[in-house]
This record gives sequence, structure tokens and C-alpha cells, in this order.
Amino acid sequence: MDQLTKGANAPLTASRVTLTVDVPAPADLSALLVTESGRVRSDADFVFYNQPTGPGVRCVQPSAGQPWRVEVDLTAVPADVHAVRLVTSLDDTSSTFGRVGQPVARVTDDTGTPLAAFTMTDLATESIVVALELYRRAGAWKVRAVGQGYAGGLADLVTDHGVSVDDTPPPPAAVPVATAPAPPVAAPAVAAPPAPVAPPPAPPVPPQPPLPAPAAGEVQLTKARPVNLSKGQRVSLVKDGGVALTMIRMGLGWDPVRKRGMFGSREVEIDLDASAILFAGKDPVDVAFYNNLRTRDGSVQHTGDNRTGDGEGDDETILIDLTRVPVHVTDVMLVVTSYEGHTFEQVQNAFCRLVDHTTGAELARYTLAGGMPFTAMLMARVYRQGPTWKLQAVGEGMQARTPMETVPTLARYVG
Repeated sequence: MDQLTKGANAPLTASRVTLTVDVPAPADLSALLVTESGRVRSDADFVFYNQPTGPGVRCVQPSAGQPWRVEVDLTAVPADVHAVRLVTSLDDTSSTFGRVGQPVARVTDDTGTPLAAFTMTDLATESIVVALELYRRAGAWKVRAVGQGYAGGLADLVTDHGVSVDDTPPPPAAVPVATAPAPPVAAPAVAAPPAPVAPPPAPPVPPQPPLPAPAAGEVQLTKARPVNLSKGQRVSLVKDGGVALTMIRMGLGWDPVRKRGMFGSREVEIDLDASAILFAGKDPVDVAFYNNLRTRDGSVQHTGDNRTGDGEGDDETILIDLTRVPVHVTDVMLVVTSYEGHTFEQVQNAFCRLVDHTTGAELARYTLAGGMPFTAMLMARVYRQGPTWKLQAVGEGMQARTPMETVPTLARYVG
């Protein structure tokens, strides 16, 4: 077995290999398939828990005492992919590798025989690191010890590798999601998703601490009088007569900004995207958004992408079947992101509304205040409190252009 030091490389003697990283703290494993430019060809080249398969690469969750692992069939990696980079990231984004200890990356063949290992000794403020890369050289595959950390976390890493940050939107495509067959995190006209599969068993989630009482108290829903929510207000998802809502629809709407100029006024198209990110405690476990229209269990569905905000009513809609949300899911975070990087200072008449999908009655509406210099917004949070579901208007801004980039910030608002 080759004991690698940072920057060192070694030939690979097997075509099917397994990559793992030993970390003395809860951590995830993922992979990036990059071209010679060091960037992905599309979002489908980011293989992780919510999008576990890529061409020649598979991300496998821990089970029966086994760690996270990435399995690579080098014969199936596309010819225009120059390297497969192995990424490990701490679950606790507020922590660092300097605090938790040294990660050790390992490469084995498909029989479990060790091929290479790399101990990363110089990490300090980083919470995410590219540990190894498998790369092509003169028609053969080699492994290199990288150990490149990112103090800015996931957002820095995906920006560096071109995941969902190009100026031109990605082409319409169906992209597989976390821990499910193709596609769920992976724009319009997305291919129909496969039949939902049961989610993997999850450890019990500790009960959430009670939320601080919102400024105006908890609001009662009634179909006769839709509620206009203000920041921080909560509502129990119960209809008149004490009947719990089962199917809710979250509608997002906005209008293009009108700019006046020497030759008259014109509309500036604003591409906002609605997303629902599911959390089990502090851990993101699934997502529904424009490139992945349905969670793997089918409980949350996105109805499609609108890139301009044209038209009346809801521009994008997310359906949530509260009876089908897996028991380990504690929060559904409803996020709005600006793909082209426009801030909410440039958006007119943006709103998020709650509709009883069974009757079509609007129950609550939350309107965005203007003037906020953010490219993303946590609009609302649907969460469990005991046996019931509640909704809280949040309205907290952040800097992100895709749903994935919001995850580190969203963890602060869970629980």
C-alpha cells in the first residue's frame, strides 16, 4: 500500500476502487467529476447523498458499521472527465477539522485490499476538504493526495468547481437525487421521476426545543379570512373545526422589475426559484426544486420552473403531503433563490402563500418586504411540534443562487 503525502501520487492497479475517509466526527462524503479545466460539466457531476449516482461513480451511505464510501468504476467514467475528486465535509458546519482531528483518506480495490492512504495533517479552519483525486495520465489512472480545504464551506467548494453557478442556466435535464435512483438536487421540462422508494431508516431525531413565541402570537387559520403573516408569526396547520391539513400547497409569486430609461420603460426578467429542503434535525436529507421535482418518497413535489415571473398568481408551486413526510423529517424549509444573482431589492410584489390543496382555499400569505440586498430567502418553515405540523413565516435573507448553497445557513434555523 502507498502511504501518500500531500501532492504525492501513485498508480492505480485496479479498475474498480472504493474511497473512504476516516474522520473523528460526523461527516459526509461526496465526489466531483471534473474536466481538465477543474470544473464539472453539469450539476449531475456532483455525486453526494441527495444525488448518489453519477457516470461510473456511486456514493453509498453508511450501514451495518460501514463508513460513507464512494465506489468508482474507472472503466465507466466518461472520456471527457479528467478526474474524480473525493470530498469530505463535517456535518457540523460551525466546526472545523482543526478542532475535530486529522482525516485519513483510503483507497481499496473491490476485494478490500488497501491501495493507498493519505493523512491530512495541515487542516485548521476548514470544514470541507478535497481529500484525493483519481486522474488520467498517459492513458492510465493515478491517485493524488490533495488535502485542499475550504474555510468558506460548501459554497466555496461548489463555486470553485462550477456547480450551479454559471451565468447560463443549465439545460433541461433530469438529474438523480440523494440516496435514490435517477432522477431527486439535482429547469423546465424535466423527465418524469422514477417511482418513489422507501427512504433508508434514520436514527431517532431528538425532540426540538420549543420555539420562542413570535411577536404577534400564533394565528388561527380560517378559509373565510386568509391571514396576512408578518415575520416570525406561526400558524398551526389545522382547518376550521380542528381538522388537520393533510395536503398543502406553497405558492411563490413575483413580478419583473420595470426600469425607466431614455427610450421608455422595460421589464427586467428575474429568475427566482422555489425549493423545499427537508431536514432531519440538523441534517438535510432530501430536496425538491427545479432540477429535481420530487423527493424520493413522493411527499414533496415541485410543479416546474418559471424563469421570468410573468403572469398572474403563483409563478412556482410546491405541494406537500403532510401524511407522507417520513417520520424522521422534522422540518421542510421553503427557500427562494435568485439564479441570475438579482437581489430582492430588484424584485416586485414577491409573496409566498399557503393554500389548502384539497379545497383550493388560500389560508395564509407572507409578502416580502423590499430593499434587502440578498440573493436568497428562507421564506417559511413547515415543522413538526409533537403530533401536529406548524408553519412559521421567517423571511431571513442569505447569499446563495442555488438551493444547495443555502444548506449551511439553513441549519441555523432548524430546531
